[in-house]
Amino acid sequence: MSAFIDALAEYARRHPEEAGAAAEFAELARAGGADPYRRERLEGHFTASAWLVAADGRRALLTHHRKLDRWLQPGGHADGDRDLAHAALREAEEESGLRDLVVEPALFDLDRHWIPERGVEPGHWHHDVRFVVRATGSEDFVVGEESHDLAWRDVADIAVDPASDDSLRRMARKWLARSGSL
Repeated sequence: MSAFIDALAEYARRHPEEAGAAAEFAELARAGGADPYRRERLEGHFTASAWLVAADGRRALLTHHRKLDRWLQPGGHADGDRDLAHAALREAEEESGLRDLVVEPALFDLDRHWIPERGVEPGHWHHDVRFVVRATGSEDFVVGEESHDLAWRDVADIAVDPASDDSLRRMARKWLARSGSL
């Protein structure tokens, strides 16, 4: 846990405007009681996502999420995995069918969002920890059962698309600033 708390502190230094979010995530990591890395903790739990970029760095792979019916980045529950970078990589591979993916260990983005009630599962908070994952081989994806579709989208287009999720636009802007394209 200490490494994750340290990573959150480093994230807060790099993104002072998000220091409050980093502190909230650190508080969840330190929380007693039910394991925050397991989906059964309905007060809120960690999830892991991938900002999955093509080798050229200009495109990101998005999934049209079947349950939420929105275009989002690949990701999902940690399922007890305390190595959230590993969980993000696993989710990227599972949801895209891509191999030869490489995850960067530094936190790329944090997002806390509400998941509405679905069937017997009550509404709950996801504390999503996002990592850059790079495609280094074939970019030929496979649409799995969790998605309606997948698509490579130009990062610059995502950054300004008013129909895109706010957090997607934020990640696109971060990526463009990092790559010097802003």
